[in-house]
Amino acid sequence: MNTYDISEYERLCKDVRRTVLKMIYETKSPHIGSSFSAVEILAALFFKYIRIDCRNPFDEDRDRFILSKGHACSTFYVVLYKKGFLKEEDLKKFAVNNGLLEQHPTRDVQKGIEISTGSLGHGLSIGVGMALAAKRDKKNYRIFVLLSDGELNEGSVWEAIMFAAHHRLDNLVAIVDCNKVQALGHTRDIINMEPLSEKWLSFGWVVKEIDGHDFKQIFEVFDLLSFSTGKPNVIIAHTTKGKGVSFMEDNVLWHYRAPDDKEYKMALRELLE
Repeated sequence: MNTYDISEYERLCKDVRRTVLKMIYETKSPHIGSSFSAVEILAALFFKYIRIDCRNPFDEDRDRFILSKGHACSTFYVVLYKKGFLKEEDLKKFAVNNGLLEQHPTRDVQKGIEISTGSLGHGLSIGVGMALAAKRDKKNYRIFVLLSDGELNEGSVWEAIMFAAHHRLDNLVAIVDCNKVQALGHTRDIINMEPLSEKWLSFGWVVKEIDGHDFKQIFEVFDLLSFSTGKPNVIIAHTTKGKGVSFMEDNVLWHYRAPDDKEYKMALRELLE
């Protein structure tokens, strides 16, 4: 996959969105908007940058990935399936009684899930601990943490941000899926986090901002990692909630809503174009 061109990544992302749509439609699960905004970021990470191997999932030198915004797990599961960590039949066990895959990730390293997440505000703190351990053990693996912008309302995130800078954790990469919509409204109306990049900068991080759906920008930034010796890295990825389906985009309704029969067909039609 490292040799794929951008058009191939874009086709991969359409396929991921179609699969996520089907999973959420069939189980009437929430969080399709949050899952769709993270598709390009997760595709780039897992098929180009994160060093992991489904044939050796417990490799001590593997990179670690934490989905701090655990409610976007449907996209995470589909990407893990395409990376070989999950089987097709595993996806059919998503969000069903006695199923395998819950509506937030449960730790199973063999399946590519490093940490149980879902209670927002915990993922970065765990990632900071992993990064510090790697430094002290003189290991060169990296830790990637994907957060939501609404999650930045949690005070524990900023404690982790301060700690990471103090300990010069340049093996840590935070990615903010900045889709600007959270559970009950637009982030600007709940707690306005702007100017966001200046906040991270003032806490001692190196900050890059990109369009989180533009593979050219994604690749250009990730190719630079780590950005600076002795400083943790954050990528603020500006995204669109519900990306890929016109009537879901930037609409708070699709944080919790699952599509009905008509909406499913309409969404699938758009994703097949």
